[in-house]
Amino acid sequence: MSILGLDLGKRRIGVAIADVSALGVRPLATLARTTPIEDFNALRAMVADWRVSRIVMGLPLNMDDSEGPAARHAREFARQLSETTAVPVDLYDERLTSFEAKSRLQDFPRKRGERKLLIDQIAATLILEGWLAEHGADREALANEAAMLAEHKQKAK
Repeated sequence: MSILGLDLGKRRIGVAIADVSALGVRPLATLARTTPIEDFNALRAMVADWRVSRIVMGLPLNMDDSEGPAARHAREFARQLSETTAVPVDLYDERLTSFEAKSRLQDFPRKRGERKLLIDQIAATLILEGWLAEHGADREALANEAAMLAEHKQKAK
């Protein structure tokens, strides 16, 4: 089972993946946002293809810890995504992840458009890495939860 990391933006969604057993995180894709239905369909397909047991999505808090319109939108998107995929969605403070992703790719020899797509993926990777670092002691619990979720999905078929 895997954990999907998401960096939700207005135009794109950066996606990263972590294997529950190894807990290695890697960039996966950048989805161009179109309509909410198409966004959810693309994410639902990834959840199925990668056997995702949990999704971790960035929560864009303000520097003073308050929530603005982007954070409220992220909370609503997370709620709908959880309903659509039947997978729990955790929110993780994403402050400065895009900034860090940009600085990591500053010297990366790519065209500007390619770099933008990679920034979203790296931001999703940073979100997922941060969440995993906080929940590292729970690795066995995460693996057990993933196994139980897979068993439940199998029985539902």
